[in-house]
Amino acid sequence: MTNTAAHLTPADYEAIGAELDALRDEITADLGERDADYIHKIIKLQRGLEITGRALLMASALPPAWLAGTATLSVAKILENMEIGHNVMHGQWDWMRDPKIHSTTWEWDNVSPAEQWKHSHNFVHHTFTNIVGKDNDVGYGILRVTPEQPWHPANIGQPVYNLLLAMFFEYGVALHDLELEKIRAGTNDPAETKAKLRAIGRKIARQWGKDYLAFPLLSGPQFGTTLAANFTANIVRNLWSNAIIFCGHFPGDVEVFELEEEQMPNETRGEWYVRQLLGSANISGNKLFHLMSGNLSHQIEHHLFPDMPSNRLSEIAPRVRALCEKYDLPYHTGPFSKQITSTWKKIFRYALPGPKVTEPSPMPRAREAKPVAA
Repeated sequence: MTNTAAHLTPADYEAIGAELDALRDEITADLGERDADYIHKIIKLQRGLEITGRALLMASALPPAWLAGTATLSVAKILENMEIGHNVMHGQWDWMRDPKIHSTTWEWDNVSPAEQWKHSHNFVHHTFTNIVGKDNDVGYGILRVTPEQPWHPANIGQPVYNLLLAMFFEYGVALHDLELEKIRAGTNDPAETKAKLRAIGRKIARQWGKDYLAFPLLSGPQFGTTLAANFTANIVRNLWSNAIIFCGHFPGDVEVFELEEEQMPNETRGEWYVRQLLGSANISGNKLFHLMSGNLSHQIEHHLFPDMPSNRLSEIAPRVRALCEKYDLPYHTGPFSKQITSTWKKIFRYALPGPKVTEPSPMPRAREAKPVAA
């Protein structure tokens, strides 16, 4: 893969790091009441939609009520997963010091335990973004999404695997922190793996008890239709979250990288920022689309500043794009139709042998840059 950052000089990396640090500091200093009002408003909206959806399902023997209840509940689950749960657990709202909206206390509405997700996503993915062999999000352990990954005959079925992964995405995310590659290689800690599986089992039991037992029972004669509606809403939420996340990581010319062990401990701030820029993609759209995507339609900005409140990402996006233009770096973006088509093309193309396996791009590095002092 072409190294699109090869032209950058040590001075460029230093300047990029300084400019993006300054942008982060500017937004952090400006956080306040309007941001707190935003997240409180979204939580209130989500809870109102969930209550409305579940109330409509009490009359779900009537097809219009079932459709309306299922659709409303689906939207509520998407908002909780994308704009609230994901972002709260990233620590985007920790500055408010509200124990009810804090990364250490939030448990979201799907089968992945929060603590395991925060390790696999906040630490592993956002530290080793798009580094082949380190970032488990590159193919989720079952997909070949770039020629830098070697082909295996099992990849032939990956269009089917991905459809199933999309439908039951919350279960794929729940298994993510198990590090399946280590289990296959026999290098995992069996006791740790068992403990994680027990935690996943407890969370699944809790979610199934809520969606597939408690709420259907509350519906009385509508038990079956309410159960079906809850199952459908979970599938809709899974399909949507999978599509948004894949569109932020796999379309077009998004780059993957080769880990250089001697470089990682000394990666400068500017080098880390450039890796996030090259390894992410945005999705263009209107305000409603950005809200329903959890603002992960601004995946580039989210990767640069994972703990920046999501409502600020659209605000900084033009400045990030201008910085990319200034330093002749790509800014991957496009409408949802383009990004999802590009992603599925990769899934189908790389299910087959070839093209020739190439080496990942070297990690962005300032030539002759000095290590950052500890």
